[in-house]
Amino acid sequence: MELRQLEYLVAVAAEGSFTAAAASLGVSQPSVSQGLRALENELGVTLVERLPRGSALTVAGQALLPAAHASLRDLQAGRSAVEAVRGVEAGTLDLVCLPTLAADPTARLVGTLRGRHPGLTVRIAQPESIADLLERIRDGRSELAVTELTGELDGLEAHELEIQDFVALVPAGEGRPPLTAAALEKVPIITAPRGTSTRRQLDEVFDTIGRTPRVVVETEHREAMVALVAAGAGVALVPRPAVTPSSATGVELVELARPVRRRIGLVHRRGPLAPAAVAFMAIALPGRGAVPPRPRARRRPVA
Repeated sequence: MELRQLEYLVAVAAEGSFTAAAASLGVSQPSVSQGLRALENELGVTLVERLPRGSALTVAGQALLPAAHASLRDLQAGRSAVEAVRGVEAGTLDLVCLPTLAADPTARLVGTLRGRHPGLTVRIAQPESIADLLERIRDGRSELAVTELTGELDGLEAHELEIQDFVALVPAGEGRPPLTAAALEKVPIITAPRGTSTRRQLDEVFDTIGRTPRVVVETEHREAMVALVAAGAGVALVPRPAVTPSSATGVELVELARPVRRRIGLVHRRGPLAPAAVAFMAIALPGRGAVPPRPRARRRPVA
């Protein structure tokens, strides 16, 4: 089994055809086809199903894919170690972050990284959920995650960055006092789908008071939440850093009577990191080390 063959497998899985995979790798289509055929002969299984239009991984191919990602990630780490001798002048950093953390702190940290190491390329993936984010780290598709630190980090390294408060977004001009639990129960709620960090926080707030939120709008388009609130569709609970002055047109931030918070941090697989990832962590966590994963403390009810 050769790393080049694993690279072919990953490319076919991502591109959906031998031709597109070859183009993405800068090799000929016969090279991809022959390489994967040789790998299938070695393993004694069919890894890729050739379809009339495109290709798809078989069950065996899907089983091999996470190990292929991890092997290629380790290879990249080795190559990057050589590049580190040249002062992190080149290389690629694969990040994955929750959508509510894309602007702050991720964009801020990436900007500083690129300022110090302009030869680096940074790729930022958006997961469908926290579970998807952690799976990307475990299977090697992404090297570092900027995420909420939950109790689901077994086998991974976690480094706390900050604590974020949640606030309520209401239409501008309403002049509400801090929202209590009783008030929250009565307002129409705009929120993200289940499985997201924002929805998890909302559900926990209402769990503590033994109530169910009155969700009137559920949307995957988090960037639309401010516009929905400004239009009078309801109230949204969001992390404070997710709302910037430029994005807060038509809305006001209202404090919660008692704080609702989440721990934000970096997560990666155990073991050595590529120099680009080390440089990113040096910016995010100057002089600080890893902290063990721990379940979130149960929050007190919003009173």
